[in-house]
Amino acid sequence: MGVEAGAQAARARALAVLRMRSRALAVALLPAAVAVILLAGAAGDRLEGPVWDAARWVLTPVAVLVLLAAAGIALVVARARPAMSPTVPVAEEAAPDLYRMVRDLADRLDVPAPSAIALTPDCDSWLEDRTHPAHAPPPAEEHHDIAGAGRQAHRRHPVAPVLVIGSPFLWWMRVGELRAVLAPVIAGTGPSAHPDIAAARRFVRGLDAAVAVASAPRRDPVSRAVLAGVGWVARLLLRSCRGHAAEMERGVAAAAAERAQAVDYGLRIVAQEQVGLAYAGWDRLLTRVALPAWRMGRWPSRLDAGVVAALTELSRRDRLAEGFASRLGERPACDLLEEPGAVDEAASLLAARLFHGGPAAPGPDWSPVAWSEYPEEVVDRKWRLDAARLHRVLDAMGVRPATGPTAPATVAPTLSRVLDHLTDTGPAWTAENAGARGPTADSAGHRPDSAPAEAPAAPTGTTGTPDPLDDEDLSGTTAPSATLAARLSAELAREEAAPSPATPSPASPSPTPDPAALWDDRALPLFPLQPPRTARELLADHLTAMVCCAAMDTAGATPGLDWLDGPTLLIEGERTADLAPRVLTLIEDGDAAPLRVWLSQLGIRPEKPVRLG
Repeated sequence: MGVEAGAQAARARALAVLRMRSRALAVALLPAAVAVILLAGAAGDRLEGPVWDAARWVLTPVAVLVLLAAAGIALVVARARPAMSPTVPVAEEAAPDLYRMVRDLADRLDVPAPSAIALTPDCDSWLEDRTHPAHAPPPAEEHHDIAGAGRQAHRRHPVAPVLVIGSPFLWWMRVGELRAVLAPVIAGTGPSAHPDIAAARRFVRGLDAAVAVASAPRRDPVSRAVLAGVGWVARLLLRSCRGHAAEMERGVAAAAAERAQAVDYGLRIVAQEQVGLAYAGWDRLLTRVALPAWRMGRWPSRLDAGVVAALTELSRRDRLAEGFASRLGERPACDLLEEPGAVDEAASLLAARLFHGGPAAPGPDWSPVAWSEYPEEVVDRKWRLDAARLHRVLDAMGVRPATGPTAPATVAPTLSRVLDHLTDTGPAWTAENAGARGPTADSAGHRPDSAPAEAPAAPTGTTGTPDPLDDEDLSGTTAPSATLAARLSAELAREEAAPSPATPSPASPSPTPDPAALWDDRALPLFPLQPPRTARELLADHLTAMVCCAAMDTAGATPGLDWLDGPTLLIEGERTADLAPRVLTLIEDGDAAPLRVWLSQLGIRPEKPVRLG
């Protein structure tokens, strides 16, 4: 370890953590030491008498029990598998140039090279220790160690941690920028190799893993009681050394940053701007583009390539981002990979698993989709399924087909039916009658469970049906909009509770984890992207989908993909960006005039039947 001030501070904090471990060991050995003294005194005819005999009879079993408990806790701490980030491993054969660049950088920084490289579908980079036996196979065999350590060496000397790189960085950043961003990260392998810091980290990770083991659900009351005690002790020790461990990590980071200052310092300032831009584009791509596909049972197979398109589009629209796209003429960092397409696909599948909870492998109900197929396979299908759900709810509510001189003679679904319903503010949609029209449709063949769940029995003098307008989210909307939004929310909740074969459930992990898996997949998604949509948002999405279906079927519009906003409607190849405010006006005010004018200007005929999904 170098002479940086941060490194010395980190070592001092590591010693403080190790002192906590020594004190815990001393407390566990204290009863045994006293018992040994008492037994030795009896053997030497020095500590005799009824009092000493009673002390020996009481303290000796207590010492044995404390030793057994301490040994059990130590065994759990030593054998518990520390948490490991889900990543895509990158072998040296798959990225020789990337490994060469990392090895070069480590040589310039005079630190050990990382033992392996892995990618994560996130905009971050860090070092991760995977030397625990539970993280087998050994790094030298599976990860193609670039530090030169062999199988025997990894037992005698500390093995360098694994370098985890955010996959969006490889596609968006240029080679020089990636090198500048990784310099302070790789510099952290120096302090990590110090024996005191490594031992302190192992102790803290073991305690954290022991807490996770104790918190796992179990049916056996005996093991539950035993592990509850283990968890209590582990939490107590974690609280005792938490502050020192945090300061130790700050010292390691400060030492790494100080050591990396001499490497590409000027370029690193520019590269940090790209980190923020990549994070913004990645977040937008996941929430606006990838999430609708995941909900349809499809996963985009080139997310990292998509973030480049999204950020290029951002630089075209936003003057603050001007100049960033000019970098695209330089060599991208993904050129350091032998097969960037295969790596992108693996990272995209892992992103779908982490952020949405999809299956671990592709299948007939969880298939990849290329960006060229996205408009037809995802956007068109999503809109038609949403429109079908909207009309299914209207049928359950007993809403009549559209009337008027231009209404079709058949009962085919039309946009006019929806517009007429949402603009109907007559006495039939008072608070009392809004919930009473659902059961009327039930007598025509629809089950009453198509309505929202009934509220508890209301007090005398009040209606038993909850008023949708009492929902805070639906306040400020008309009665028809609030009722329809509540019904849509209930319908969607039922569909998610009983998933169809075509749509995999986001939360369907196996009841028992795969013993070969290196991370626990029983709590997926680990990082949900968005909270559940509100009833108002659901109604807006379904109404927008109905308008888009009518535009595609009557005006020749086409589904499209906007890299920043997701699914979009294209009319004569141009993106329509003024539909949302007109939809909100209809929902909140019951005024369809702005939307009807917009439909008329674009040649969309709301009275014509549409094809549903």
